[in-house]
Amino acid sequence: MNKKIVFPLIGVIILLVAGVAYLAFDLTKQKRANQEMQELAILDKKEMENEYEQFARQYSEMKTQINNDSIVEQLTQEQLRTQQLLEELKRVKTSDAREIARLKKELATVRAVLRTYVLEIDSLNRLNQNLTEENNRVKGQYAEATRQIEGLSSERASLSQKVAIAAQLDATGINMTAKKKNGKPVKKIKDCKSIQVDFTIAKNVTASNGMRTFYVRISTPSGGTLDGGGTFQYENRTLECSMKKTVEYSGEAITLTTFRQVNEYLEAGTYTVSIFADGNMIGSRTFSFQ
Repeated sequence: MNKKIVFPLIGVIILLVAGVAYLAFDLTKQKRANQEMQELAILDKKEMENEYEQFARQYSEMKTQINNDSIVEQLTQEQLRTQQLLEELKRVKTSDAREIARLKKELATVRAVLRTYVLEIDSLNRLNQNLTEENNRVKGQYAEATRQIEGLSSERASLSQKVAIAAQLDATGINMTAKKKNGKPVKKIKDCKSIQVDFTIAKNVTASNGMRTFYVRISTPSGGTLDGGGTFQYENRTLECSMKKTVEYSGEAITLTTFRQVNEYLEAGTYTVSIFADGNMIGSRTFSFQ
């Protein structure tokens, strides 16, 4: 056969073989990324179910610690609502991102309402304790005062555990902006040169003050993660994050802004932004780009 034909033919065959190998590798990588995202979604849904169950139990416990019929009725209604949301969550599929996001938002509302009742009942118990102690000092009934103080201490220890759950932070107002090189928002995600993520940490008077690191994880439409922000621990796993920010949190609402330079190609589709802090996912929102 003529060498002028053989050599180009061999070159074409080599290119075809290399192309097939690259496609196989890329498909395997994408499958692995999709599996990781599915596992994370399952873990997130399970954590939400556990929190709903725990909140429902806490409402039941608090009803035994208060003698106010009006508050007991309110607690009963909130408990029934929490159980109803739990049943809705159990029926929803992990792939239903919109419904999961709605139930996550409802979970934040349940947590906020529970926090309000914890503080209210704690305040009533403190007031009751003060009145009881004053009455006992006047009457000299020291033995009775001791028994009541011991009982209130036990209740306060139980409430302290509930306050710890109520102290979990919430990220609200999450927004993702894809920008051009000149800083203006892009019309096409493929033109993106930097990403800006803004979010607000809601006011939480029960949370401890101090330095906090907030991790931002951006998941791509293909199931991958925009890395570059380091790693963090979540559900006994080490996850990649896209960006992070460390600030001092004082319990008041605070708005944070994070940035990431984009050096890779970004595909059109739905991106998920999740915020993590203190080992918990504290907020999540999806964004669609052309």
